[in-house]
Amino acid sequence: MAAQRGWVVPTISLVLTLVLGVLPLPEAVEPFRPDWMAVVLLYWSLMAPRKFSLLTAFWMGLAIDTLSGALLGQNALALLVVVYLADRFHLRLRVFPLSQLAITVFVLLGLYEFILFWVDGIVGRNVPLVERWVPPFTGTLVWLVMSYVFDRGEREAQARL
Repeated sequence: MAAQRGWVVPTISLVLTLVLGVLPLPEAVEPFRPDWMAVVLLYWSLMAPRKFSLLTAFWMGLAIDTLSGALLGQNALALLVVVYLADRFHLRLRVFPLSQLAITVFVLLGLYEFILFWVDGIVGRNVPLVERWVPPFTGTLVWLVMSYVFDRGEREAQARL
């Protein structure tokens, strides 16, 4: 039963990010939309690396590509690279203070955007710079809020033991 409960919150968070990723926003707010799937997969890759694998990142990337109408495989490739790096170095990164971990998340989200930028450049698709480089900032802020909320619940559970 405890093993099943361990999968509920991450699974709900992934489904919720798919909804948040395609939810229409006003034009004034649209450039500030974080890359929800990248943020959530980075969180679970750094904080609970055995919850989801690279296969999850690949399938979620394909789902984002399909739902958003992007080039098929573009987000899947970017998510695979970012989640691989987070999973590969999660033990080294977990010892960082939260401020340095936030900088690392920002760099990984920047890498995610750079891969999307690179693929868009190959295809010849122009994306405004604001829509390309603001999401790592907002994504890092969302990641900090997620880590505070989820880690607080974990600390309270540890205190009850």
